[in-house]
Amino acid sequence: MNGVAGKILTVDLSRGTIGQERLPDRAYRLFLGGFGLGAYLAWERIPKGTDPLGEGNVVSMVPGLLLGSGISTASKTTFTFRSPLTGTINRSVAGAWAGVALRKAGWDALVVAGASKKPVVLVIEDGAARLEDASDLWGLDTRATRASLRERYGEGYRTVVIGPAGEARSLISTLECDGRQAGRGGGGAVFGAKNLKAILVKGTGPIPAAHPERLKEIIARWAPIIRDHPVTRDDMKYGSGEFLDWMNRQPGTFPSKNWQWGYFKSAYAQAKDGKIELDPYYWAPKYVARNVACPGCTKPCGQLFQIKEGKYAGTEVDGPEYETLYSLGGCPEVASIEAVAKANELCDVLGLDTISAGVTVAWAMEAVERGLLSKKDLDGIDLKFGDGDAMIAVLEKMGRREGKTGALLADGTRAACERLGKGASFAIHIKGMELPAYDIRGSKGVALAFAVAYRGGDHLTGGVYGLEYGGSWWKLTADRHSLHGKGFEVKLLEDLMALYDTLGVCKFTRHIYFLEAFPEMVAAQTGLELTAAELLSIGERAYNLARAFNVRDGFSRKDDHLPPRVMELPIPEGPSAGDRVTLEELQALLDDYYEARGWSRDGIPLKGRLASLDLPDVADAVGAAGP
Repeated sequence: MNGVAGKILTVDLSRGTIGQERLPDRAYRLFLGGFGLGAYLAWERIPKGTDPLGEGNVVSMVPGLLLGSGISTASKTTFTFRSPLTGTINRSVAGAWAGVALRKAGWDALVVAGASKKPVVLVIEDGAARLEDASDLWGLDTRATRASLRERYGEGYRTVVIGPAGEARSLISTLECDGRQAGRGGGGAVFGAKNLKAILVKGTGPIPAAHPERLKEIIARWAPIIRDHPVTRDDMKYGSGEFLDWMNRQPGTFPSKNWQWGYFKSAYAQAKDGKIELDPYYWAPKYVARNVACPGCTKPCGQLFQIKEGKYAGTEVDGPEYETLYSLGGCPEVASIEAVAKANELCDVLGLDTISAGVTVAWAMEAVERGLLSKKDLDGIDLKFGDGDAMIAVLEKMGRREGKTGALLADGTRAACERLGKGASFAIHIKGMELPAYDIRGSKGVALAFAVAYRGGDHLTGGVYGLEYGGSWWKLTADRHSLHGKGFEVKLLEDLMALYDTLGVCKFTRHIYFLEAFPEMVAAQTGLELTAAELLSIGERAYNLARAFNVRDGFSRKDDHLPPRVMELPIPEGPSAGDRVTLEELQALLDDYYEARGWSRDGIPLKGRLASLDLPDVADAVGAAGP
């Protein structure tokens, strides 16, 4: 296939060997790049029953097909591995400059297997790679690591690094990509278990394209559309949290106090003129110095947030994003934007996923409130809802796995429940992954999407929230309170979002590009003249392969669950008061979804469905014979 290098870089840390492989052309045609190719590599190279923190786990770093092409917002690189947090396949996506550099260095993907006996860094430079000792970097936070790498190797390298949380094998630890995070699923722990402290990439070569002039024309045509779109204006001014106030006031589906409320009740009760500090309309004009962009983005939504005075003076962080405003703000009831920003910065430098970390702290706050935990259990920290300083102190312990606090909370909510032997009734996770910032009690389709997402509780696998809370998007309309048609709705959007991750296009442009923009982009990059329907089938193929990976390790309908709180405790107040998703409703939604997917009633892809997606070997391995 044109528009790709046709080769991948392979590293075996156990043996200390580096090589390259040529993938079959069929793999490129079926999966293209990004998440699609990452799912293929995971299926092929991670055996059934692999210990996520063992030598057998394989991390694949796969730039999206269009990354580096010049197409605006084609900025994403996917990391795939078996998650130590959930046991499922995991895709973790970041706007990583290292992905662009990898393509310029001549590789379509990096595949890392095995585990080193001592800390190492992997250095990649224009068609060559080597492993070097990193013992002196062990223990450094992410910012100190990057500074040390610049001092040692000079400028021009793009990096992927881990912090103390990854070294401590925290199951909610991240991969830090030059200020952006591949956050979910515990990728930092996988690197830590492999003793891989960092990857450095320098690439100076061209990224191939089948029709470069055609590509230039497409880029030029879309540039003013993106520049002048209302979504661009709002994203650049206020970041991803732009709709926070709307989510609280209109649908009333912004979870707070560990999902005891569907809006940030305590903050609004104390707000002057109805404005809360977490609202970017309040904080962006006061604290943001400039925008921060992912690779190739002309509508940068990143906000460089700086605190110049007060007890958090010196705080500087890219964000806080909408999810973090929830996880470190609404969920633990911390109303101070400065405290949230400081906690955000701490998570980034230690290498903690802000969603999982914040929701875990909120769970601990409720456990204290219920008398299940005390100050003695938390190293003397007086943890309670609304206390930003106590939250920050707990995060510090979690990120370094220190003391009783770190021992209990460093691996997320599910592990904390198991260690404490209590608290499962108010634990907010699916498959072990803490839920993001959408109260699914008030939206049946989003609840279904969270339940079935292959990596655990997740909003980006399907992106269904964009349709359900707004009521319409693209060619679809939806009633968030209705059960009708949710199976097809979720299935379609999952396939489309899988395609976005395969191409490497940011999902914040789904309101601009939709599906129809992609055929000509793919044709210009690769020479493949694919229809929109054929591209959507590539997303469907990748999604089914991810499900098959989980099925091979024993996942089925029983794992497509919702937290007890979602099914048992209705939203008590606000626009969605009384809403919940009952167990009976969940079962009906699963039946509808599995039928739309062509899976058995137990959630196993049917042999015929997998075969029709050109996955005959997968069909033979895990496919269900009948419904």
